[in-house]
Amino acid sequence: MDPQSVVDISREALQAVLLLSAPVLIVAAIVGIVIGLLQAVTQIHDPTVLFVARLVTVMVVLGVCMPWLVEHYTQYSRDTWQQIPQTVFARGHL
Repeated sequence: MDPQSVVDISREALQAVLLLSAPVLIVAAIVGIVIGLLQAVTQIHDPTVLFVARLVTVMVVLGVCMPWLVEHYTQYSRDTWQQIPQTVFARGHL
């Protein structure tokens, strides 16, 4: 396996991780900012409020996005497994 193949496979893996984690991370960040602002305005600084709000919204986002996440992860896995013979045998290493 040449270095360019390793770079390509690593890049695809990082893109898949970013794509699959983006919905949850974006929503958690937005909820954190909104709850932080509300806590600053209302002078209520209870950490459980932020934790529960993030937990609930992350669970909702996962529930809504789960079919899409599973489809993309399955497609990525399928493509990766299909590239193994092409990557190994096309280079003449075996």
